[in-house]
Amino acid sequence: MRYNNRCNNAPMNNQNSGGLRDYGPTPFVINIERATLQNNNFRTVLWTGTHMQLTLMSIKSGEDIGIEMHPNVDQFLRIEQGQGVVMMGNSMDNLNYQQRVNPSDAIIVPAGTWHNVINTGRIPLKLYSIYAPPQHPFGTVHVTKQDAQEHH
Repeated sequence: MRYNNRCNNAPMNNQNSGGLRDYGPTPFVINIERATLQNNNFRTVLWTGTHMQLTLMSIKSGEDIGIEMHPNVDQFLRIEQGQGVVMMGNSMDNLNYQQRVNPSDAIIVPAGTWHNVINTGRIPLKLYSIYAPPQHPFGTVHVTKQDAQEHH
């Protein structure tokens, strides 16, 4: 079997999103670290399939994802740049699980768990998130947190 080098189907030269867009549900390979670091939007959906979705996030210094809960969605997040705090709990008013997060840390949020991630550093907190099943409509791009709140 012959393997090609990486698919060159992800142009990386657009200003804000770096040419990043939703490439699902077709087979796809990308350098996830480079794509995550390149993303400057609050949220960019990179791949949407039937059972899973991959999003990139960039959270400004002092900002957060916003407290949320997905009743039927497990979530995996991986920090690529920056530092922050993740808070989780069984109710919006009781986020009793708190942990500092740094590059290379993974966060697992079980379905039904209230959670928030806060950027406590001076540079953007860059991460990617996998939702199973998908959480956002195909092709979603939220340039800012305000955009995300308006479309939620």
